[in-house]
Amino acid sequence: MPGKPGMIYLDNNATTRPLPEVIEAMSRHARDSYGNPGSRHAAGRVARQALEDARESISEILGAEPGEVIFTSGGTESINLAIFGLAASSSGVIALTAGEHPATLESCRRLGERGWSLVNMDVDSQGRLVPDKLETLPWGTGLGLVTLILAHNETGVIQDVTLLADLCRRHGAAFHLDAVQAVGKIPVNFHELGATTLVLGAHKFHGPRGIGALLVRQGTTLAPFQFGGHQESQRRPGTECVALAVGMATALRLWYTNRGQRTAQIRALRDRLQSGLIETCRPVVVNGSLDHRLPNTLNIAFAGLDGETLLVNFDLENVCCSLGSTCASGSADPAPSLVAMGCPPEIYASSVRFSVGIENTTGEIDEAVTRISAVVRRLRQDSGKR
Repeated sequence: MPGKPGMIYLDNNATTRPLPEVIEAMSRHARDSYGNPGSRHAAGRVARQALEDARESISEILGAEPGEVIFTSGGTESINLAIFGLAASSSGVIALTAGEHPATLESCRRLGERGWSLVNMDVDSQGRLVPDKLETLPWGTGLGLVTLILAHNETGVIQDVTLLADLCRRHGAAFHLDAVQAVGKIPVNFHELGATTLVLGAHKFHGPRGIGALLVRQGTTLAPFQFGGHQESQRRPGTECVALAVGMATALRLWYTNRGQRTAQIRALRDRLQSGLIETCRPVVVNGSLDHRLPNTLNIAFAGLDGETLLVNFDLENVCCSLGSTCASGSADPAPSLVAMGCPPEIYASSVRFSVGIENTTGEIDEAVTRISAVVRRLRQDSGKR
């Protein structure tokens, strides 16, 4: 992979490199579809056609209607638009998990300052929703919005939303899904999931940064919080970036076409990394469900060590990884998702996230195990000398 000599990139949940086909498609449309898609002339119609083709392709893959796809600048904007748009006209109760992405947590906290009440949905030690506890939420007594991360960015844990979606439907609560880490890695069908809104971001599946989408179920009232134009069904004003939209659609189509092969490839790489670290770095603990997680994600605790220290030393060895959400980097607080799972301090304080991608090789994984295990042994030896 490109970068510093010997660099091993294992941080694909933070971002991925755009594929050559994506870059080529964006370059072509930046050159040829340069018109404003809102203009009523030939150049505008060319741009509009490219934009709508991208919208139709995305909707087809994600089980939505083209009119339900709203282009945005990415996952964070989409989450803000969904949460504030769904909650704009009233106050009440929002249900969420403690391990939501910072974009969701901060949006809900801001609504809390405006009179909304927040209640947490419990997760078990594997990071999955507790079905029995869902029935006890304040349904019918003010619960107006439920928001959930479909596949967790830190642990990779995938939620079964069947019961939650049914409860929301029966009680008239809006159901928002953060699918930023899920789309382009596992099958996602908007209508089958029963969501009111759903979010994705292109750079998580080898598309460009700066483009994402919000899927909004037909008939949903979603108040805009930006003003100044009629674009995107009057929900997201501003001239659409055709080249970025085409890049996202291209990246998603490439995943869809090769999804079986990709899934098998990255799962094999992730499992090889996991088994290698378990063998060479004991004691370790793999966090989250082993059976219900993204095929590329490994969240692992190196007991007795400090996560920040590990991260610095892995970087010195040219291994790129993270402690969790890049949007929360710099925070000294433990990962809320691991705390919510009941992980003890010695586990959540020593946990690191590795996320493999389709550009990784078996050789890189084996070399990563060698480098990581050497760091772990050295740090444990140094700790034992104190």
